[in-house]
Formats: sequence, C-alpha cells, structure tokens
Amino acid sequence: MAKALGEKLEYTFASSRSHGGFPQFLSTTLDARKCAVIMDIPYGSREELTTRPYYVSSYVFVFAKSKNYRLTSMDSPVLKQLRVGFEKNTPAEGALKLRGLLPRSVPFAVGDEEGRSPATMIESLKKGDIDVLITWEPAIGAFLRGNSNLEVVVVPNERTLGTPEQFSFPMSMGVRIGDDALKQRLDDAIGKHQAELTSILTQNGVKLFSSP
Repeated sequence: MAKALGEKLEYTFASSRSHGGFPQFLSTTLDARKCAVIMDIPYGSREELTTRPYYVSSYVFVFAKSKNYRLTSMDSPVLKQLRVGFEKNTPAEGALKLRGLLPRSVPFAVGDEEGRSPATMIESLKKGDIDVLITWEPAIGAFLRGNSNLEVVVVPNERTLGTPEQFSFPMSMGVRIGDDALKQRLDDAIGKHQAELTSILTQNGVKLFSSP
C-alpha cells in the first residue's frame, strides 16, 4: 500500500488488548498521530474513518480432526462438554458468557502478555489443555499452515435470545476523522490492487470467507 501511494513505510506497534481495549489503542496511536493508517479495523467503525473493505474473514473453531466434534455454531450441544480456549475481550468471550460457558473455559491474553502469541494457543490445544479454540482466523492462519491435523470451522453470525452476534467482519484500513483525502487515496489503491492484496492475505494463511 505504501508503494502504491508513493509513501515511505514506517511501523508503529501497540497492543490493542490493553486496558481500554481497541478504542484506547486507537486513541494512543492513530489519534495521537503516532501513525497515519491502521491496517485492520472493522468496516464502518464509529471511532475512525474506514476505507472500503479489503477482505472479509471470521472467528473460527479450531480442534483436532481426530476428535470429529460436531461444531457448527456457538449453540452446538457438544460445546457444553468441552474445555474451550478463547481470546479475552473478543466476541468469543461475550458469546461464552451469554451461554454460561466461561467457568469451564480458558482465557488467553494474546499480544498482551510476554511470550503469548497464537502459537501459544495452538500448543495448549495440542497438549490437551483445551479441547477447542475459538479465535480470529486471520491472526492464527499463518500458524495453522504447519498443523494439517487441526480442523477449522467458521463460527456463523447468529441471533441468540434476541441478541445479534457477529463473528465475521469486513475489514478495512482506518484513518483519523477529517483525513478524507487520505481515505480516498487508500480507497483508490485498494480498488486498483485488490487482487494483489487478496494474494498476499491468502499466501499468509488468511482464510477469506467472501469477497470484499
């Protein structure tokens, strides 16, 4: 994207899982002018301006193929019998809490605790510390490529007890409110280079569930 815009690429790193969550992350990075663009933000976020989506992906169930669990949604009966691993402060945590499944679940603070990464969650799954993992596929996709013995099943969007639940998201790039010119430049570049973006995502293990 930097090349397409004729800009120099520089990185700013910060945890989006710290106190205050994603809004705090945006406040201390993008809004604080430590960077100009956030690469991964749900389309239509009210905190910032978002570009046209450049991919759509989802949260997934991950478990050993040998277990052959019948997992098709958060309401699958077998889920009540399993030890579930999940990332804190995500839709997965809210869904487990809604169903009273948190007491037998294992939270992971990925990216917020020293040494914790998606690989940590996969290792816990392989060691049997958890039976199934619920996580955002783009964050773990690259780590799954060397684990062909693991099954990956999409968590569908649902409406449970009248409450809509969203697990798949169109993802955009975010800029500060008022940076309309930069947003337009990014939109134009995404439109022109969508095929290349899709190829890069796919090569890095990101499972695309529908076209942006």
